Amino acid sequence: MIGIRPATAQDAFAIAHVHVETWRATYPTLLPQQYLVQNLNIESRAIYWQRTLQMRDPNEAILVATDGGEVIGFASVGRARKVPPPASARVRSCGEVFTLYVLPDFQDRGAGRMLLANGFARLLEAGCDAALLWVIAANPSRFFYEAMGGQVAGSDVEKFAGARIEETCYLWPELQRATAMLAARTDQRRRAQP
Repeated sequence: MIGIRPATAQDAFAIAHVHVETWRATYPTLLPQQYLVQNLNIESRAIYWQRTLQMRDPNEAILVATDGGEVIGFASVGRARKVPPPASARVRSCGEVFTLYVLPDFQDRGAGRMLLANGFARLLEAGCDAALLWVIAANPSRFFYEAMGGQVAGSDVEKFAGARIEETCYLWPELQRATAMLAARTDQRRRAQP
């Protein structure tokens, strides 16, 4: 049974493992190979996540998805860093899903939806009325965000590891409604499980 809980500093290594494995599985043709093979490793990511979890901004939340006690995914949310102009005119207070990753072997089992729903709930508690998420434009995971009600709200180009990466912004302009919809889908899935 998949569960969602706040991350602790003890989760740093497990989060790093999910981070590295999902990036290597998802981005081999989207990000520079040199970065994925030589620069991305569990040890350095664990140090990063340990530091992040210990010195966490109180306005941000980091959540983990677990299955049988094992961390299989994670998400982080907080106040939006950049809101594209068309979207900024539509919302008052916007939150952002900074990260959302689930190990490949556990995808399509509801963990991503549960992480997104719980992240949205945290943003609602923080006073946000909308949420956005930036994703690499060619990332096949973008279809997940569309299925979860995200609307394309803009695009941008970022420099990363010496490459120019096109990004797409997905917006949930009515966060209360989006959270309720995701919660209902999660309940339906739970009832359907034996």
